[in-house]
Amino acid sequence: MDKKYSQHFSEKSLWDKLKQFGKTAGAKVVYAVLLLLYTFQDKGVSTKTKLSIAAALGYFILPTDAIIDLTPIIGYSDDLGVLLFTLSAVATSITPEIKAKARKKAHEWFGAIDPQELNDIDNQTF
Repeated sequence: MDKKYSQHFSEKSLWDKLKQFGKTAGAKVVYAVLLLLYTFQDKGVSTKTKLSIAAALGYFILPTDAIIDLTPIIGYSDDLGVLLFTLSAVATSITPEIKAKARKKAHEWFGAIDPQELNDIDNQTF
C-alpha cells in the first residue's frame, strides 16, 4: 500500500481536502488525519514511519478509494479504518504535544466537540 498511495500525498493536497471535506468527514476523521500529519512533520520520526503515514494520508486524499468519499458518513468509513490502522502502527511516535496540537486544531475547525469523539480515536489506537 505504501507506494501506491504515498505518491498522492502532499501537505498542500491534504489541506485542500480537509478544507473542502473536513466538515463532511467529521471530527473523528479530521482528528485522526491531524494526528498523522503532525507526526509526519516531526523531525524525530523515522523515514519508514513517515512512508506509512504518507500512504494513509494519500489514501485519504484520493476520492477513488474503496468507498466513494462523497457519500455522507459511510464514504469516510474506509478512510477512518486506514487511518486507525496506521495510527496504531505508529502510536509510539505520537507524542503528547502532537496529540495536544491535533486536538487544538480540531477544536478550531469544529468548535465544541464531544470529548468522547476524540477519546474514541485515542482509545482505539493508543
